[in-house]
Amino acid sequence: MRIVVHGQEAFGKAVLEKLLARGENVVAVCCAPDKAGRSEDPLKAFAVEKGLPLHQLKSWKTPEALELMKSFNADVCIMAYVLLFVPQPVLDAPTFGTFQYHPSLLPAHRGPSSINWPIATGKTRTGLTIFWPDEGLDEGPILLQKTVEIGADETLGDVYFKKLFPLGVEAMMESLDLVKAGVVLRHKQKLDDGSYESWFKKDVAELDFSKPVADVYNTIRAANPAPGAWAIIKGTKLDIYDAAKVSGSGASGTITAISADGITVAANGGAILVKRVKAPEGKKVAASEWAQAAGIKAGDVFDKPLPKAPA
Repeated sequence: MRIVVHGQEAFGKAVLEKLLARGENVVAVCCAPDKAGRSEDPLKAFAVEKGLPLHQLKSWKTPEALELMKSFNADVCIMAYVLLFVPQPVLDAPTFGTFQYHPSLLPAHRGPSSINWPIATGKTRTGLTIFWPDEGLDEGPILLQKTVEIGADETLGDVYFKKLFPLGVEAMMESLDLVKAGVVLRHKQKLDDGSYESWFKKDVAELDFSKPVADVYNTIRAANPAPGAWAIIKGTKLDIYDAAKVSGSGASGTITAISADGITVAANGGAILVKRVKAPEGKKVAASEWAQAAGIKAGDVFDKPLPKAPA
């Protein structure tokens, strides 16, 4: 079976590695164009190392892009972490079409931050979907799904790197085997149900310690390692990473204790033990180390966020 791999970054590389280890016939690799100031894409580097034909199109919306995909004479295209929009004629060019990985249980959490949002909203379960994409945003018939639990203290990094990444690579191989076995009937399932979510950006990762402590903690977990939850204290915008939900009381946002374990901050219904932080222009350090260097003490208070303008 002639296979095109379309993807980028570590996940795309891992999928390509697995395909080659299985002896699959990869006839072309497509990835995003190089960006100035960014390190070389791991997928690109690996494809070059293996001597595979590599293509880095800026857009797939052109007649030339369609002709390129047709020229591969592929049986199937495997999309592993693709951010560029790919129109339907290109998706349909391979004999059996194109299937794609998405790290949520579609149709829930459609969009680019599909791992952050279930953690931020306190869900205890998420998963991945392999689907036949159409021209909607993370829409199309589902081929298979896998479910994982979100542990009470697991972060974005935990859920992705320990669970959805390795399980996703295996799910891509399982999906290829299904296609080889003739499971290409595309049972239609409507996914344009309003569940699309935009990026989990820095503005939504601002902490409000007057909110229930579970909500504050979920935001920290969902933003760790990126984009990083944050709050302002004494004019400093402090990024907050590793943390724990603990018992405690006091006025919301007030630092109630500083110890070798970290900074304890009161929230609504409990407290957050902040363990690792990053100040502007600095590196990630232990919270107690930062507090000592910044002259932060018990009784200091984090600012409450200003009201945001209506969208």
